[in-house]
Amino acid sequence: MSPTAIDITGLEYGKDFKLSDPGGKERTLKEFRGKVVMVFFGFTQCPDVCPTALYRAAEVKKKLGEEGSKFQTIFVTVDPERDTPTLLKDYTHAFDDSFLGLYTDLENTRKTADDFRIYYAKVSTGSTYTMDHTAISYLYDTKGNIRIGIKPNASIDDVTQDVRFLLQN
Repeated sequence: MSPTAIDITGLEYGKDFKLSDPGGKERTLKEFRGKVVMVFFGFTQCPDVCPTALYRAAEVKKKLGEEGSKFQTIFVTVDPERDTPTLLKDYTHAFDDSFLGLYTDLENTRKTADDFRIYYAKVSTGSTYTMDHTAISYLYDTKGNIRIGIKPNASIDDVTQDVRFLLQN
């Protein structure tokens, strides 16, 4: 495991979700078995952490080469009031066409975030607002088990190494 990763194997949270994709189809974590899945909670107007995490994920997928088809990135919005399905699709596809942006209503957003131990809060910035949120990405192995917490400062090489480790084990 890379020096920046957190081994969270066996934790009893983040087991699954029921969220909608930009086409309105209900998606679950279980449907991605057979792939290493990265789940990140954020919002499309995030100025730094979210685009950095998605850029890193896109670069990891490129570095994986052919194995990249076995790596799925899922971006879950914590700002469903502004992150429309179209905006989520455009945002995630700006990084990679395979990335999936998911959403739900406010109540289920809170429930899902709580299920994944994700903190988020709306913070007023005058006439608008921003969102404070947890910046860790979760990696799931090909059997759907939560395994690795990726810190925001993890390098592309470290995350690629972690994904390869999960693909092989």
